[in-house]
Amino acid sequence: MLSREVDVDQVSRVYAGEPWGRPGQPWFLNLAVRGRSGLPPEDLLMFVKEVEAAAGRKSGGRWGPRELDIDILLMGDKVVSEPHLVIPHPGLPFRRFCLLPVSEIAPGAVVLPEGRTVRDLLEACWDPHEVFPI
Repeated sequence: MLSREVDVDQVSRVYAGEPWGRPGQPWFLNLAVRGRSGLPPEDLLMFVKEVEAAAGRKSGGRWGPRELDIDILLMGDKVVSEPHLVIPHPGLPFRRFCLLPVSEIAPGAVVLPEGRTVRDLLEACWDPHEVFPI
């Protein structure tokens, strides 16, 4: 259990991924967690922001190094489109560093609005950045 808020079912391997957006910084470590929560999307976002802050995350530039970055990639079949929260995560279909770990724990999950599975998106992914399990 991650906390009282999220009951973790599965965790992927850790992947090292070449950074997006800002060259010259260290590679990122990525993993995916699948769990259940009774929290609505807005409250789940507030919870993950609290976890990031507890890990020492400070506000910083986009795509820069950070202690912890938690993204809500999927939330069942929920679709959320708010300025501060979009589910499914809009970058998921295009980012190998997201798709690889998610494909380990939920390969058949359907990503809306594409309506394609994580496995299908990974097979079609054009992302040239290197990603490998560690």
